[in-house]
Amino acid sequence: MIETFEPVDAYDRRLAAGLGGELGALNRAGVLEASDVLVAQRLGRLGEEDRCEVLVALALVVKAARQGSVCVDLAQVPALPQESGLAWPDHSTWLQQVGTSPLVAQGVLRIDSGLLYLDRYWTEEGAVVDDLRSRLAVNAPPVDRPRLSAALSELFAGPTYSEQRLAAEESACRWTSVITGGPGTGKTTTLARLLAALVAASDEPPRIALAAPTGKAAARMTQAIADAAAAPDFPAHHRPALEGLAASTLHRLLGTIPRQATRYRHDRHNRLPHDIVVVDETSMVSITLMARLIEAVRPDARLVLVGDPDQLTSVEAGAVLQDLVAGLAGGADSPVSGLTRTFRFGDAIGALAQAIRAGDQDQAWDLLTSGDDAVVLIDPGDLGAVRAAVEPTALALLHAAERGEQASALAHLEAHRLLCAHREGPHGVGHWNRQIERWLLDRLGRDWFPSSYAGQPLIVNSNDYGLRLWNGDTGVVLAGGPASSGLQAVFADGTTGRPVNLTRLSDVTTAHAMTVHRSQGSQFREVSVLLPPPESPTLTRELLYTAITRAQDRVRVIATEESVRAAIARPAQRATGLAARLRP
Repeated sequence: MIETFEPVDAYDRRLAAGLGGELGALNRAGVLEASDVLVAQRLGRLGEEDRCEVLVALALVVKAARQGSVCVDLAQVPALPQESGLAWPDHSTWLQQVGTSPLVAQGVLRIDSGLLYLDRYWTEEGAVVDDLRSRLAVNAPPVDRPRLSAALSELFAGPTYSEQRLAAEESACRWTSVITGGPGTGKTTTLARLLAALVAASDEPPRIALAAPTGKAAARMTQAIADAAAAPDFPAHHRPALEGLAASTLHRLLGTIPRQATRYRHDRHNRLPHDIVVVDETSMVSITLMARLIEAVRPDARLVLVGDPDQLTSVEAGAVLQDLVAGLAGGADSPVSGLTRTFRFGDAIGALAQAIRAGDQDQAWDLLTSGDDAVVLIDPGDLGAVRAAVEPTALALLHAAERGEQASALAHLEAHRLLCAHREGPHGVGHWNRQIERWLLDRLGRDWFPSSYAGQPLIVNSNDYGLRLWNGDTGVVLAGGPASSGLQAVFADGTTGRPVNLTRLSDVTTAHAMTVHRSQGSQFREVSVLLPPPESPTLTRELLYTAITRAQDRVRVIATEESVRAAIARPAQRATGLAARLRP
């Protein structure tokens, strides 16, 4: 089914006032939003195109980009709701009509292999394809094989690491490699030991850059690499190779330019200086950011992309990691290494994740109702059970913060999080943040919280380059600060935390609850997942899989059976041409 919306009233912001014709009818039927049709009309006027069929196709491409797709296949556009009384133009001639448009001649629209693109995304997708093919076509990097083999034997000793050693060895011998795996498959372990092996096999210490799409993911990557190096079976003489490695956001690595959202200081004319560039959480990388990254990496530098292709894709356009796996895996000389052996054998969370990923509704439901303490099902109508799940950690966080105990507060901040599919509405983050605060006030016997209070968890909503805070960073308000209020914010940074004056924060919100999308790159000891009704278009297999794999010890799913089954039965679909263009 095509995603539609129900207009609230005549003043609904999604409706374009006074719009007639086919575009107006599709807008009033909830198929196209006002932004879709207004952008199509504007581009049509600029390109001197007024044919209804072409403008409808253009509006669909604009809508597709807004919803995360890179292109549209007009022959596969889902049927319109029957009750609308509307129908799409004949598929056999529609693309031909678009092909004769001045918008195509002018390069506003692009047609490639039957897919319709906006020029920007066609150009970026093509750049990724061309740059990847160029990297894959060159000879393998020079490697001192005896030294590499010796280092790998030390770092991946024993049959436990056989799969990870193979992935590391294949990656070490390529300029470009992709390492994938689900939760508990040891991606970070593989990466840390791969880097140590590359250092051991080099005459000069290579310059290494670690990066992730968000600040939170970068902080977690830094900590995970340090933890992997500190493992008891990590050879001590290889640990210095990883000392001091710290991940940054991709935007910071590439070098942001003021008032430039999609261009960076480092590009194909000013390459990154690093010899090895590693990107974690690649599933979160959009087609735009991937294009900028690959062009900035030197042709003689290794690029290692790491992630889980079954997680949610970027909030922006593209499904890059999924496309890389689909387009590059399976060949005789594939750069993709998949880790499949889980080190959480017998772990109910891992079993639930596997059932969801496989689309096995019955198995997932059986696990949720098995009574296992690590996987708990809560009826969304049982507010008492929901409160019992989310209140204790929020209360412990508040008490630690009021005592000014920074380490304890940061530990409680990572102990539990309520994850929602929606931002607003009864199943949204806004509603549940307010509800949790009401429960806390009731427990504490207070009447209200000020705008900032000790124990208030925070999430950063936009990059602040002056404070070195990035979209998605989380922190907590702590008592005992130097400000007149006696409060300060402390943000998790993968180490002991970083204090920030509250008055300097410009775009933060309360984060007792957060969206599943914004939780990517995070790990919590326990997670509670609130699923919306089964008809919600945001309810997908990838959303549920991503949410439950944020938990280390316990996950609670607050949902009806209908919502759980609907999520597992509905894989997210984003239209792109990247996988097909990458195939030989």
